[in-house]
Amino acid sequence: MIETLTALVVDDEALARARMCTLLADCRNPAMVVVGEAASAAQALETLARQVVDVVLLDIHMPGLDGRALAARLKLLPRAPAVVFVTAHAEHAVQAFELDALDYLTKPVRLARLELALQKVARWLQSRRPEADGVEQGFLTIQDRGRTERIPLAEVAYLKAELKYLTLRTVQRSYILDGSLSELEEKFGSLFLRVHRNALVARRLVRALEKYYDNEEGDGWAVRLQGVEEPLLVSRRQLPAVRELLTGGQ
Repeated sequence: MIETLTALVVDDEALARARMCTLLADCRNPAMVVVGEAASAAQALETLARQVVDVVLLDIHMPGLDGRALAARLKLLPRAPAVVFVTAHAEHAVQAFELDALDYLTKPVRLARLELALQKVARWLQSRRPEADGVEQGFLTIQDRGRTERIPLAEVAYLKAELKYLTLRTVQRSYILDGSLSELEEKFGSLFLRVHRNALVARRLVRALEKYYDNEEGDGWAVRLQGVEEPLLVSRRQLPAVRELLTGGQ
């Protein structure tokens, strides 16, 4: 069983966030590390663009984008965190579970009940671990405006060759990466599939193959990735590999 979890606390009330952080600090089974707090959905998404967390403790009623809408957004992340709703309004429980929340806590939250919810999160993460272990250990290093940043392979949606550099795209943003597409394909071929001479896509995010017209290449095909709006062209040579992946191949 996972012994320590990371958490993001999202609630528009400062006192509610403080109380939740205090409860999390008292948790022992599993132990908790609070990596951030957010007073709104926008702040939560900004944090999650920089930091991967295990669980989001999420209030429902917030100004702007509410907790239910944020939970729907979180499902699109490459490494989507577990969601546990925390609210005073028990009538939203059914809808919460429709959004794949792992649990639903009503305020005031008791420590024992919180630990039960977090144990459920730990079991859920453990069940996904055999599939994710090979991804979690890998990173790509980005040099961005004088700052060095490591991007987990689990967050990469695609890699695309653009003239003299590579574009690395996550669901949240794009980066410029030095390197060779062929070398990355050779090293991480189990995680990424070449769909074109200039593009590798994350196998786990491939959702659809569709007809597509490109001004330079004419009629053809494009692949759709979960969480990414733009389609990516598929060459005729790579078309069988994409179809195999979508029909259950690896």
